[in-house]
Amino acid sequence: MASTGPPQSLKRPDSSLTREGDQLIITPLGAGNEVGRSCVYMSYKGKTILFDCGIHPAYSGMAALPYFDEIDPSTIDVLLVTHFHLDHAASLPYFLEKTTFKGRVFMTHATKAIYKLLLSDYVKVSKVSVEDMLYDEQDILRSMDKIEVIDFHQTLEVNGIRFWCYTAGHVLGAAMFMVDIAGVRVLYTGDYSREEDLLPDICIIESTYGVQLHQPRHVREKRFTDVIHSTISQGGRVLIPAFALGRAQELLLILDEYWSNHPELHNIPIYYASPLAKRCMAVYQTYINSMNERIRNQFANSNPFDFKHISPLKSIENFNDVGPSVVMASPSGLQSGLSRQLFDMWCSDKKNACVIPGYVVEGTLAKTIINEPKEVTLMNGLTAPLNMQVHYISFSAHADFAQTSTFLKELMPPNIILVHGEANEMGRLKQKLITQFADRNTKIISPKNCQSVEMYFNSEKMAKTIGRLAEKTPGVGETVSGLLVKKGFTYQIMAPDDLHVFSQLSTANVTQRITIPYTGAFGVIKHRLKQIYESVESLPDEESEVPAFEITIPYTGAFGVIKHRLKQIYESVESLPDEESEVLNFRVHERVTVKHESEKHISLHWTSDPISDMVSDSIVALVLNISLEIPKVVVESEAIKTEEENGKKAEKVIHALLVSLFGDVKLGGNGNLVISVDGNVVHLDKQSGNVEGENEGLKERVRVAFQRIQNAVKPILHLCLSSFSQVFCIFNFFLINSEC
Repeated sequence: MASTGPPQSLKRPDSSLTREGDQLIITPLGAGNEVGRSCVYMSYKGKTILFDCGIHPAYSGMAALPYFDEIDPSTIDVLLVTHFHLDHAASLPYFLEKTTFKGRVFMTHATKAIYKLLLSDYVKVSKVSVEDMLYDEQDILRSMDKIEVIDFHQTLEVNGIRFWCYTAGHVLGAAMFMVDIAGVRVLYTGDYSREEDLLPDICIIESTYGVQLHQPRHVREKRFTDVIHSTISQGGRVLIPAFALGRAQELLLILDEYWSNHPELHNIPIYYASPLAKRCMAVYQTYINSMNERIRNQFANSNPFDFKHISPLKSIENFNDVGPSVVMASPSGLQSGLSRQLFDMWCSDKKNACVIPGYVVEGTLAKTIINEPKEVTLMNGLTAPLNMQVHYISFSAHADFAQTSTFLKELMPPNIILVHGEANEMGRLKQKLITQFADRNTKIISPKNCQSVEMYFNSEKMAKTIGRLAEKTPGVGETVSGLLVKKGFTYQIMAPDDLHVFSQLSTANVTQRITIPYTGAFGVIKHRLKQIYESVESLPDEESEVPAFEITIPYTGAFGVIKHRLKQIYESVESLPDEESEVLNFRVHERVTVKHESEKHISLHWTSDPISDMVSDSIVALVLNISLEIPKVVVESEAIKTEEENGKKAEKVIHALLVSLFGDVKLGGNGNLVISVDGNVVHLDKQSGNVEGENEGLKERVRVAFQRIQNAVKPILHLCLSSFSQVFCIFNFFLINSEC
């Protein structure tokens, strides 16, 4: 589903209020229903990308920037720059140095090499005040340190965002980027390449020429050379306003070859008026293998950029304007610089000609003179008649309608977003594409600047088994057990032993040991553990060695008490024979080994995991609890009580337990106890155990309770006559029965 909405803030929304996990948003911050300041924002699954970062050539200062105030630059993960043209890359130093952007920026090697030269020249020729300068030379140099390079067809991944680039063919180093986030692919194009494996879910494509069709290449080249030849034959001058880089080199090759084939023109000078000429030619020669086959074949014999009939022109002061000549100068829009100076000098002479070889942006002088007005305004503010001939012969690398429609038919993306085109041309292209794709469910959208396009994708999580787990296909209903490894938005299941092979992770076992001071009977611990765990197995001592950590817990009670308590918690608590020390060791729940180290210590050994850690914690708690209880028994057993004192002790215990059971228990006549429950009263004879009262149910409850309490309390009277082990077992019996 796709929809467009009104301009809105693109700062990261509250995920609890939106379907942010499945919502993909694309918003032009520039180049939306316009040509210039290309900059497209995209977010999906919490990842954000910015495509291109250009300026609008018809404006200056802050007005030339994309609408950066609509986004939070600090949330951008990746910035991808397709090529070095000003309308795609010239706001990059500002964005990197003057905003809160902290992400990573990528472009191709050739783009980075020319980017520095082109922007340095842009800063020098900009006719704006220091206050209106977007950045300076130092900002450009600092931005170079932050730019990373990517090779064509190289796949990179940043924070879960996978992307790679294809040759675009627009200018040297130009690329179009394919971005993959959680399986959703978005293709952002400059010019087009015919790659068979391009299968995007969304194609963000330029619409510069709308439904216009370019003439065949050889026809345009002939028109270009014929106009120039005719003009200079009449004694006129030819001005060719062009970008400093890109098409300019292509046109210079055409002129140099044409001059070589026409000796009569050898005395007519051709100037390339760009300060970047010499430096940029070195870059072009460095990346000669990125050129087309014609240039590569020519380079095998001689350097095609070593022009025989073209000379550089540094400035207007160095130009000897005498007789016919051909001058190629930047900028292409005639808004300033050397091309504008020459235009002001030559525009009034009808013998002269201006050949505009590429796309011109709305708001520039080049766009104005195509309509051939009678007068133009010069840089000094005066007006002058426009008598020179104006010829528009496009060598633009932007695609025409035939190329665009053919490219889209090959891709067949379900969603097409048009950018980088004037509103009228874009509108006509959109309608024609809708007609062409009427038989398919293709959505075609042409958003304006800051108008968001929202799409929703059903994201399905799929995990692939790899390594030894993938060697056998599991049967229906069969359980596959392994480690689930997530990297970005991909999931893999692998055996623990394969972890270091297919990832940068590794496994390790942590064996832990806790030593607890304990002086009680070791058998008590095992007895208690059997009451808790089903599995308490005896093991030889050597199976419980080599600990990695040791924790000491103070304990002075009988070791057997610990085992007895553990049996109340764990199902498995078993004794382990120790041949050397003649003590018992046992393993609880097949995970934790309890060992009687000495008369004063016990130790716990286990391989750390959530369940084993939990079992060991329960055993430690049990031992510590026994340590707290045993002193009470020992102190009581050490004192010699008289028969009378023992009787009083028993009576107090009996009375307290009856109160806990029935509530209202009072001492009546003849030493009998009076028990009241909900208005029913019974009398209990403590000596005989007889119970009298009207409520038969209450009488039976009191009689049974009194009998059980007596059986539990009587052993207390004989503690002083018992051995230590007997004392502990009697005490434990009392504790268990009283809890019931």
